[in-house]
Amino acid sequence: MFENASSIVPYHVRFRLSPKSRGSDPGAFLRFLVFLFFFFFVAACGGEKEIVVSGRTMGTTYHVKAYAGGRIGAEALQEKIEQRLEDLNRIFSTYRRDSEISRFNRVDRIGEPVGVSVEFVRVMEAGRRIYRLTGGAWDGTVDPLVRLWGFHDKGDALTVPPPEEIEARRRQVGFHFIDIVSDRSLAKRRADVSVDLASIAKGYAVDQIAAMLDGLGIARHLVEIGGEVRATGQKPGGAPWKVGINRPDPESPSDSIYRVVDMVDRAMATSGDYRNFFERDGIVYAHVIDPRNGAPASTGVVSATVLADECTFADGLATALMVLTPEEGIRLVERIDGVECMIVVRGAGGGFTDRLSSGFPSS
Repeated sequence: MFENASSIVPYHVRFRLSPKSRGSDPGAFLRFLVFLFFFFFVAACGGEKEIVVSGRTMGTTYHVKAYAGGRIGAEALQEKIEQRLEDLNRIFSTYRRDSEISRFNRVDRIGEPVGVSVEFVRVMEAGRRIYRLTGGAWDGTVDPLVRLWGFHDKGDALTVPPPEEIEARRRQVGFHFIDIVSDRSLAKRRADVSVDLASIAKGYAVDQIAAMLDGLGIARHLVEIGGEVRATGQKPGGAPWKVGINRPDPESPSDSIYRVVDMVDRAMATSGDYRNFFERDGIVYAHVIDPRNGAPASTGVVSATVLADECTFADGLATALMVLTPEEGIRLVERIDGVECMIVVRGAGGGFTDRLSSGFPSS
């Protein structure tokens, strides 16, 4: 959850120093200059211009808070942000037939290199790392199974498919069916394999907007897209950014806070199963599919939050932690440098139990 915007109250101070007083005590004049420098340095830090912009992208919302120091206005900044997001949508949106990923998915030639953008390959490389680290618990080719269970669109019929259909779709799934040939080309090992990078594309977009703000000389900013967040620098005055994690309960309001995390130069992503699910014969089926068996994950994990240096990685790993058991997830995260997690498990009585990696903030 994006933190609330704070107000800045402007103030003015007038100084007067006569030539007589300046000449009678050179030391006092020097001390005055030091004080004057210190005062305006503090005032400049405390009075940085705050810009907050928001909008819609990738089927969700985005929010950006930045302390721009007068470098750019809100309207110009939003225009740059939305142009960059549109560029990424042209690559990664599976809802656009003309997007780069949609064109790649229509390719039915095996082993033939297909030219794509550097950014497409970059995200595929990030996905390949997560796929290998998690033993296939994250898989960017799982979309045929998501569609089979009815979780692709809100209008789909949510149903429990026959085992033979699950097995048929499962054979289409496997990130290893796609080869990264070069920094500008991919190739398929199966003609019917397709890619949906929604589980890391939002995180990548967060990283890209943060990088754009860095390039504009904006050293303090918070970027959030669909709940994935990256915090850069500190707020004026040295305070960390405070980012809320939603309460993983379908009965709770969407703005209900479960835990607040202090963030400085970190990224955070959360995945959960409590908003998109259906129930049949007393069994709850959530939208997070285990690519390894073709069925919705059933580990008891209702929410997984990952802290990392990059939001792309945090986004994908949070999805994988929904599939792994809590014990497997914690063991995995403890092996990865610079990464922490909080895994929330629903107990038999409906309450929650938190499983934290050793370095996750305790409060």
